[in-house]
Amino acid sequence: MSMKQPLFRDTFLEIDLDCIAFNIRQIRAAANPGVCIAAVIKANGYGHGALEIAPVLMENGADMLAVATLGEALELRQHYPSYPILLMGLTPDDYLPYVVKNQIIQTIDRLSQARRLSQLAFEYGTTALVHIKVDTGFHRIGFPDTPQALEEMKEIFALPNLTVQGIFSHLALTSEEENERQFQRFLDVISALEAAGCRCPYHHIADSISFVDYPEYQLNMIRPGAILYGLKGFHIGHLDLKQALSFKTKISHISHIKKGEGVGYDYLWRAERDSIIGTLPFGYADGYPRNMRDKGFVSIHGQKAPLIGVLCMDQCMVDLTDIADVHLGDEAIIYGNGEHGTLDIDSAAKLAGTNKNEIVSRLTARPPRVYKKDGAITKVVLGEHF
Repeated sequence: MSMKQPLFRDTFLEIDLDCIAFNIRQIRAAANPGVCIAAVIKANGYGHGALEIAPVLMENGADMLAVATLGEALELRQHYPSYPILLMGLTPDDYLPYVVKNQIIQTIDRLSQARRLSQLAFEYGTTALVHIKVDTGFHRIGFPDTPQALEEMKEIFALPNLTVQGIFSHLALTSEEENERQFQRFLDVISALEAAGCRCPYHHIADSISFVDYPEYQLNMIRPGAILYGLKGFHIGHLDLKQALSFKTKISHISHIKKGEGVGYDYLWRAERDSIIGTLPFGYADGYPRNMRDKGFVSIHGQKAPLIGVLCMDQCMVDLTDIADVHLGDEAIIYGNGEHGTLDIDSAAKLAGTNKNEIVSRLTARPPRVYKKDGAITKVVLGEHF
């Protein structure tokens, strides 16, 4: 790989934008005609870089971008002044002026906040856009499924300078029976509102998993997140996807140690034979799970090099003894796509005892991000404190 921009370290993330484009096109093809796609790029695009992947999504089938926090929304708004941005999390009242001024689509779950948005929109001579969140059983945020809440939602529809663009909920995905129960509760709320003359363009409950596993829940809007990046959390359905992210580094130091010698803090790993130990310049400050000690591995020359000893903040050690002809500067693939002996994101999540979304979203701003398209580097975003 050649690049004109120096990275200032050998550890970096490589994001294949062609994979992102392929995945969103696959989602568009699988979605029902007319279904709106709100591409979820919260948490810095699940670690991939929200600003860099946003145009790829917009150009290949996304109708809207969705984020979790106001800061994420405002960052996107600075670069994309007119594109629809849905803020799926709640925003404290003190910051609602930023929502209205920047035409962010705000999620709400209480009448008082809707009134505040209505008043602000009047003061600024504009219209506030909202999606009403309904709690059908997840019990995170949302209006409860009660007669009083229904009356409050009806009042929101009547507020001046405010448009209810959508109403949505979220499945707990605990069982097919519970999913169906939640879905029917959501439909009942929509029906009750529409019976009172309260209609809005979008109804949505399907995230990545439910979109693939339960296509009947698509309604007229979906919120794909993990599948945009090639992360497969579904179990029943199928969608052909490509993992977009790789995590790479290079060997920075090689040690030759004797049988019985220890490696790392507390010598929690001791050599059972004369061994060759490689040091790699990445650690848990880069977002790699610290509990991968003695479980994780990297791929060098297509062979597995096990992580040994306690993972450090900035470095870690691997056993190179069984890898022939290894040298300083040789590439080590931390996360790959599973080919050529690499550890893919799904396998890494299982080893770390977590899910795929955490593995990628925990990747910090420190590693540079290298973006590729058509096999060539198109952009480099330097890491924090490069």
